[in-house]
Amino acid sequence: MRILIVEDEKLLAETLADILSQAHYITDIAYDGTSGLDNARSGIYDALVLDVMLPKRSGFDLLRCLREEGNHVPVLLLTAKGDLADRVYGLRQGADYYLTKPFENAELLACLEAITRRRQEIVPETLRFGGLKLTPSACRLQWGGASLPLNAKETELLRLLMLNPGQYLPKETLLTKVWGFESGAGDNNVEAYISFLRKKLALLGAGVCLRVQRNVGYRLEELP
Repeated sequence: MRILIVEDEKLLAETLADILSQAHYITDIAYDGTSGLDNARSGIYDALVLDVMLPKRSGFDLLRCLREEGNHVPVLLLTAKGDLADRVYGLRQGADYYLTKPFENAELLACLEAITRRRQEIVPETLRFGGLKLTPSACRLQWGGASLPLNAKETELLRLLMLNPGQYLPKETLLTKVWGFESGAGDNNVEAYISFLRKKLALLGAGVCLRVQRNVGYRLEELP
């Protein structure tokens, strides 16, 4: 899963990113409300961790704009403002949960799991394509009785392909969803990770391949 952190305190933002990365999330950071809103509008995120007190545009305002635009991405408000009135206001603006600083790492992760649960209920925890099995939460790929670990980007790339069976996904889509539109990554990054995944499929002896169609994209196919 890809999480957008909108937090103006750089050290805290980087700490949050480290915590989430260790839990196998992919993260991006925005340091003000305006860039946070622009990023959130991209539609590539599974959840937002959103500070309330931000430069340029408050977290409350960012959240209100998203909901008015019909964007229902799960949002965890993270703030030092713990007054009941603030919590109620944030929830009424469309937040899914409200976590007050300071917080425990385990509590943060539990909150994220809770607010993304509705999507996890729609998308199964274990994805399958033919006999191939992917468990994103464990970054684990399995074929028959054999399994291999994946890193976070390999997992996200394969997850997207498995969620779109039979469809070619363009490089541009994979770049945006896996690396983020401000990452500086290019086509060679996608090609490299596709190569990594092909090698792991071969190591497993999987009856599935990653097919490329020039100027169209990539998709999974079962081998004859």
